[in-house]
Amino acid sequence: MTINELNITNFKNIADARLEFSPKINCFLGNNGMGKSNLLDAIYYLSFCKSFSGLTDTALMRRGADFTTLRGLYTRKGSPEELSMGLIPGKRKSFKRKGKEYERLSSHIGSFPLVMVAPADQELISGTGEERRRFMDVVIAQTDPVYLDHLIRYTRALQQRNKLLRDHAVDPALYLAIELTLARSADYITRTRLRWVEELTGIFHSYYSRIAADGETPSLKLRSHLSAEPAGLQALLDETRRHDEAVGHTSVGPHRDDIDLQLNDMAVRRAASQGQCKTYTIALRLAQYEFLRRCAAMKPLLLLDDIFDKLDATRVERLIAIVSADVFGQIFITDTNRDHLDHLIAHTPADHRSWLVNDGTFTLR
Repeated sequence: MTINELNITNFKNIADARLEFSPKINCFLGNNGMGKSNLLDAIYYLSFCKSFSGLTDTALMRRGADFTTLRGLYTRKGSPEELSMGLIPGKRKSFKRKGKEYERLSSHIGSFPLVMVAPADQELISGTGEERRRFMDVVIAQTDPVYLDHLIRYTRALQQRNKLLRDHAVDPALYLAIELTLARSADYITRTRLRWVEELTGIFHSYYSRIAADGETPSLKLRSHLSAEPAGLQALLDETRRHDEAVGHTSVGPHRDDIDLQLNDMAVRRAASQGQCKTYTIALRLAQYEFLRRCAAMKPLLLLDDIFDKLDATRVERLIAIVSADVFGQIFITDTNRDHLDHLIAHTPADHRSWLVNDGTFTLR
């Protein structure tokens, strides 16, 4: 899959831009705050119907503007595709595929697979379990619509149960109806996450080893209440009912799952250097790419935002060799260092295109 052309109006600091991309490597060079990451976020938005940064739709609108539009022309499995987004404050967001409005935006997720590698990935290591659950959910939901449906059902039922707890409801029938939905969806979510972590671990280990020095052994393990409870979530909810009533929220379930990230049998957040942490998160994202490529039977877009920072020269060299390989499809890469991008281009015979970025404008190099 490739995105051939992107038209942007009033998105963040980009007032107006029309870019035609190379089918392989697209490089964006500029200082911080000039709009490189904003361009990648616009591409991300068309795949996920939301910003990578987590900003609300209205916060994405360029200051002083009264509307925002994105329009991407793709080639997907050999056929032309068009995605467009329109946003006007106070009105419902418009998101269309081939000119037709989506009834449910969730049905779009996974159709245009994409992997974003960004400095914010450090939160996968240093952040809360919510960051790592979001990582799992974004990847799995792109390949399994049933998982996404269960995740939506579980989230809604969890909100309902928490409201009952806050309101000090005492009717067992009210809890039972909600908890049956929670338990059914929790079972599917947990089983799917366990399989996914197991499959991803092998891919991740391979990429980490190719970037890092010898003697570094990374590992991933899902930590879940349900993995140690064969009776399922309903039994756990019964056990924790009084505790949950006291604290006013549900204390057990997939919404508390986490992934233990380790290096040489020690927690990465405590034992790894900055370079090792950066290597860890990049390897996780490249493993995500490989997983999606296998499941979707097409090459996702790969967005690499400032990935060389904090890596030593040897790891940079190895990373350049990896992303230049044929296993990856269309790549978008940003950097403030011209040497990195020139080195990448010099070491690949693939088609490429480069832009200088300054204050939301893009000039071909």
